[in-house]
Formats: sequence, structure tokens, C-alpha cells
Amino acid sequence: MNNTRILPEPHRYSVCASIDMSIKECYKGVFEEVYIFYHPFIKPITLDYDSFEYDNYPGKNDIINNCEVVSWKQFLTISGIKTYKELDIGLRTYITGLEPKYQNAETEKVIQKCCEEHQLIIPTEGSFPEILMNSILSTIKNEGHEWIWNGDEFCTERKLEYIDDLIEANKTFPNGHINFFTHDHNILLTTHWDSPFSMLCSDKSTIGKIVKACNLEGFYCDDQTEIVWSIFN
Repeated sequence: MNNTRILPEPHRYSVCASIDMSIKECYKGVFEEVYIFYHPFIKPITLDYDSFEYDNYPGKNDIINNCEVVSWKQFLTISGIKTYKELDIGLRTYITGLEPKYQNAETEKVIQKCCEEHQLIIPTEGSFPEILMNSILSTIKNEGHEWIWNGDEFCTERKLEYIDDLIEANKTFPNGHINFFTHDHNILLTTHWDSPFSMLCSDKSTIGKIVKACNLEGFYCDDQTEIVWSIFN
């Protein structure tokens, strides 16, 4: 007798799009639009630059209260890197998140050198950017949601969270818990485990409000946009 257990397909309103297909195709019939927003670089102001080590990484509210956002647009100016695609490829190269034939070691070196010279923290991959999360969650709350589901990668585990509690908590979000979705399945906030960006999925009006209120930097997906958009778009 075959005892192999096969997980059912996850609900698309609760998980990140698959890497092997168009993002909008993955969410077709579920979400009208998907907005990719870049994880920003972080400039510590009243925190020690060396405190951003994995074993001693600051809490969410410590980062929000003691650091500044450095956008990808600003970093292009500082570093001399020409395009967002080139920057994305360099960041993916830094974490060895690309096959060797797609990597750009020169851009990776420029990113590292620039961050060391200006004491900037390189954007995180595979986890939500703490410095943006309180403003995003507050805006989702202003859209009429007091509670939000917090799920792991495939949403085999999920927990209903009170948004105010998430905002007030200083702790960083658990590793692997990379999906927030509203109870009515109208908004999904998700991040890909090997990418320096997150995705906001909803109707165009709702996304527009959140992007404007939180000053998110990024772009709307078109029908061809894939997770590794800098390589395959």
C-alpha cells in the first residue's frame, strides 16, 4: 500500500506565487492586481551599524524608531548602478540566489562596497522589511481590518493576529512566516523566500491607497512578470 502523503494545493489568496509561472497568471481570478515593492536599504541613525548581525538583529520597532529608509532609487544614485534590474540581480548574486550564468559579481561587489562606505544595511530576502511593516499594517487596518492571518510559506500553519498587537510588538516576524492575508481574502501581503521584495495583492484601488500611504517603491506586475523579473522580463 502506498503511504505517500501529498499536500493539497494551497489557497492562492494565502501564499506567494510560484516561481515557474507569471505572477498574475498564478493569481488570476483571485486578485485583480499585484504590486511588487522593493525591500529598502536601511541607514542606522541611533543604532550601532554592527548590531545588525543575525544573532543580535534589532527588533522591528527599534529599527523603525532608530533607522532611515534608503530607497532603491537613492541607492542607484549613490552606487552608480544603472537600473533596478541590475540592482536586483546584484542583490540575488549576493545571497547566491541565482544560477551562476545569471549572476553579476561586479554589481555584487559594488553593492557591498557602497554599503560599507555609507554604513547601509543590505535589504533582507525572504522576510518582510521590518522598517515598513507598521505603516503597511496600519494602512490595512484603516481599510477596515482589525485582524489578519499570519501564515507560513505554504500556509499549512496560520494564526489569526490582532493588527494592533503586531504593530506594538518589537519582535521580528518568525522566519518562514511570510504571508499576511485578510479574513475576507481581499488583501495578501507576501514575500518570496529568495527575493529582496514583497508583493501586495488586492484590487487596484486598495493597492493604490496602501502604496501611496506607505510610500512604497516598486511597480505593478504585467501579464509577463515573474518572481525573478530582473532576469526573465
